[in-house]
Amino acid sequence: MNRTNFLFLFPDTHRGDWMPYAPHILSVLGMEALPLRLPNLEALMKQGVTFTKAVTSSPLCAPARACLASGLRYNKAEVTGNHEDYPLSRKTFYSILKEDGYRVGGVGKFDLHKATPWWGLDGWIDDLGQLGFTDAIDNAGKIDAIHSGKESPRDPYMNYLYNKGLSDIHLQDMTERGQRTNATDLPDEAYCDNWLTRNGIQMLKDFPQDQPWFLMVNFVGPHEPWDITHRMKAEWEKVQFPKPNQCSLPQETWNSIRQNYAAMLENIDRNIGLLLDEVRRRGEMDNTVIIYASDHGDMLGDFDKFGKCKPERGSVHIPLVISGPNIRKGQYSNALVELQDLAGTILDLADLTMKEAEDSLSLKNILSSDSGTLRETQISGLDEGPQHPSQWRMVSSGEWKLIVEKDQLDRLYHIKYDPWENQNIAEDHPDIAAQLKVALQ
Repeated sequence: MNRTNFLFLFPDTHRGDWMPYAPHILSVLGMEALPLRLPNLEALMKQGVTFTKAVTSSPLCAPARACLASGLRYNKAEVTGNHEDYPLSRKTFYSILKEDGYRVGGVGKFDLHKATPWWGLDGWIDDLGQLGFTDAIDNAGKIDAIHSGKESPRDPYMNYLYNKGLSDIHLQDMTERGQRTNATDLPDEAYCDNWLTRNGIQMLKDFPQDQPWFLMVNFVGPHEPWDITHRMKAEWEKVQFPKPNQCSLPQETWNSIRQNYAAMLENIDRNIGLLLDEVRRRGEMDNTVIIYASDHGDMLGDFDKFGKCKPERGSVHIPLVISGPNIRKGQYSNALVELQDLAGTILDLADLTMKEAEDSLSLKNILSSDSGTLRETQISGLDEGPQHPSQWRMVSSGEWKLIVEKDQLDRLYHIKYDPWENQNIAEDHPDIAAQLKVALQ
């Protein structure tokens, strides 16, 4: 019998409510349908289970990915911010797969050694082997690439641009781009998510047919800055988006950013289609689990804020879709999932375990039968971040959400009736706030 393969699709900064959800799910979120174009993701949702209440372990790149790799919550994974590398002494679920005979591949932005700005010009450094990968083309994130590659390339994407004579175009476009939404002059084939998808397809082609595989595709979009190609720009420049929650910014600011963000999502979806075509070509759709998730979200103008690092919904809520063999089709789950649960889930679906991943609860039973409760409360947190230099923890029961932040009053929201978290009612319900606080101990 063929063992289970895994295609893990992992964009950077896809917020969890920007999804093609059914009307009843959007209603719970206090939303109407957004003008998104995500046909491949919609098809995966019809083929699997979509989790509507998933949250990141921590809404910052390196901590989120450390929690995912280790199966631990933020307070245990020992990567408190982007200035710390993943400790090589700590096990990963990737290494468990590798030890059991899997080809363990990855392309795109891993962010497991974010503090060390050298990725190898081919995207391989020996640390990746210790972390559990057999095959990797690890590239820098958007900002890291141009900071490290100003004089000469230090990662494979900038190396590609230098070799193609396109580095000056990219460096000029990205330097101090900020909230600009004009198109980049890079040709479509040189746009980073398109380049890294080609790497992923080639890696799949190179995997032997007689060995189980895991491939993680770490897209760099829709992370800011909101750089898109001229083709992408032309397809979205007339689209109108709903106004962000509690937003006083001018429409031309938030709508153009939302257009570009949606364009990046559509482009990622198109690339997902190309990756799925290769799995089909290999004849392995029937024994491949496909996972779509993200490390965190983006505020996209809610409360006049952009970026991540914050405890509000736009930042901590993430998408999660899982489809594949023995998984229910076209189902929604409101289980209180945390990002690190994917470590235990992937291993469980491969009939493996990792005792060190003590905070990672397998979703296998929910995927096959919707049985039982996963956990009573879900937690996210951050002790420092470039866009929110504060310490906070978020705990939610699915109906109530409490934010405890250093040097601020506690914020309690009845998200069943106030899904946008506009009314702090901590003073009105001290008992509920106290109960939720116990879960944070």
